[in-house]
Amino acid sequence: MRSGFVAVVGKPNAGKSTLINALTGKKVSIVSEKPQTTRFKIRGIVNHPEGQIVFVDTPGFHKPKDALGEFLNSQVAGTIKEVDLILFLVDGSRELNEEDRLLIEEIKKSQLPCLLVITKKDLASTETLSALEQEVKKVLPVEGVINVSAITGEGLDLLLEKIFPFLPEGPALYPEEMVTDYPLSIQAAEIIREKVLMNLHQEVPHSVAVSVTHLEEKPEKNLIAIYAEIYVEKDSQKKIVIGREGSMIKKIGTLAREELEYLTGKKIFLELYVKVKEKWREKEAFVKKLYLS
Repeated sequence: MRSGFVAVVGKPNAGKSTLINALTGKKVSIVSEKPQTTRFKIRGIVNHPEGQIVFVDTPGFHKPKDALGEFLNSQVAGTIKEVDLILFLVDGSRELNEEDRLLIEEIKKSQLPCLLVITKKDLASTETLSALEQEVKKVLPVEGVINVSAITGEGLDLLLEKIFPFLPEGPALYPEEMVTDYPLSIQAAEIIREKVLMNLHQEVPHSVAVSVTHLEEKPEKNLIAIYAEIYVEKDSQKKIVIGREGSMIKKIGTLAREELEYLTGKKIFLELYVKVKEKWREKEAFVKKLYLS
C-alpha cells in the first residue's frame, strides 16, 4: 500500500482542476475558462487498489500584477515543497510560453520527482504533443511523460499507474469515503464564485471574492444555513452582480443553492450579500484574510 501527496501545477487554464475532477470522479475544484479560477490549494483524494493519492490542485502560475497574484503564486511555490511528486501540466493545444518557463524554474528548485502531463490530448496532433514533450525535456528533467484527455478519459488510468511508484509506503491518509478534506464553508464559497464566473463577463469575475461568514447545520430540519459575502471593487460592479431588480444575484443564489443541495444531500438556506472593497486585490492583508483564515 502506498499513499502520498501529488502537486498538480501549471499555467492558468492548463486543465488542472478538470483533471482532478476527472480522476476523483467528483467535482472537487470549480472550473472556468477565466484565469485565476482556482485560488485555494484544493485537495482531491483518489482511492485505488494500490493505495491512496492526495492530489493538490493549485492556482495557475503566472506573472503577478497585484497582491492577489503574488499570493496565488506563493501557494504554488509552497505546495511544490510539501509533496512527494509533482505533476507539471502543459496544455497540449498551445505552445509553451513565459508562464510555463517561470514554473519550470520553480519545479527545478524543489529537486522533487516530476512527471510531465500533457493535457487536452483530444485537441492536439501527435506531432504537436511530441514537439511539446521534447521542448520541455530540454529544460526540465522529468521521470516520465503522459498524454491525457480529461474529457475523453484517455490516459487517466496510465497516469495513476505512473504515480504510485513515487509515493511512500504506508496506510491511507484519509478515510476511504472522503473525496476532499476541504470544509463545506470553503466549498460553498467556491461554488458561489463559480456561479458568478459563469454568469458575468468582462472585468467583474477577476474582481470577485466570496467569503462564507456563517454556516449553521440544523439536523432536526435536515437544513444547512449559509451566509456569504460577495466582494467586488467598484459600485458599478456591485450593481452588475445584483442585476436589475436583484435578478442576477437571485440567479447566482439559486444555481449555488441547487448545487450545494446536490453536494450535501440536505436543504440549503443561502443568503448572499454584495459588498464593495476598493482595490482588494492589491491589499495583501485582505487577500490573506480571505484565503488563509
